[in-house]
Amino acid sequence: MAGKEERERRRAERLEAERAEEHAARRRLIAAYFVAGLLGAAIVAGLVIVLTGGGGSSEDGEQDSGEFPAAAHIQALSGSTHDVEPDDREGTAPPAIEQGDVELAAKEAGCTLETGLEEEGNEHVTDKTVDYKTDPPSSGNHNPEQQADGAYAEMPDLVNVVHSMEHGRVEVQYSPDLSETEQLELKGVFDESPEGMLLFPNPEMKPLVAATAWTNLLTCDSYEGAATLDAIRSFRDVYRGQGPENVPLVTG
Repeated sequence: MAGKEERERRRAERLEAERAEEHAARRRLIAAYFVAGLLGAAIVAGLVIVLTGGGGSSEDGEQDSGEFPAAAHIQALSGSTHDVEPDDREGTAPPAIEQGDVELAAKEAGCTLETGLEEEGNEHVTDKTVDYKTDPPSSGNHNPEQQADGAYAEMPDLVNVVHSMEHGRVEVQYSPDLSETEQLELKGVFDESPEGMLLFPNPEMKPLVAATAWTNLLTCDSYEGAATLDAIRSFRDVYRGQGPENVPLVTG
């Protein structure tokens, strides 16, 4: 009898031990599921932050390209906006170009084309006021950080855009006296091929419209519609990327 009782006692202890191990295993499994759930939620949250945070400010406080309106074609990797307001207007698509020879196009539009001008300097300066000899400037000392490629609703500091020209950029400038319709036609030329281009108003220059590249200058005292657009486009196609310290164009 004693032997039977001892066997029953051992069996009960074994069953209890097995039940305890089953409970412990179940608790470990539940805990593992809980941790996995937390990790999964963290990963999802991280992806959401990455996907929705692409337009945030960079460490130096400069806006990245995700914050700029697409119509302005700002290329933040090409320089700094210097807090100049982008031009987010949709331009008017230009007609097919009729005169692609820059000299003939300038003549037909009544513009003055000056090429191979004397370089006025190329040093980096912190002073925002530099005495440039041409109107608008076509070379000279400039700010160490160039103006980023793009269209702007305000006039950038000249020391910034001069540096952009040294890097092979072509800049289209216009008097605010131009009508909205004419401004949008110029914007359409910019939109057509914005890489390596800057567009902005210049209330300080004497010409009504101008296109500038390093030591090259196109100035127009009147706006003649398609003829003026042809002159600007042919100037762009010849002198874009021709700066003495040319930097590859940023696209996309």
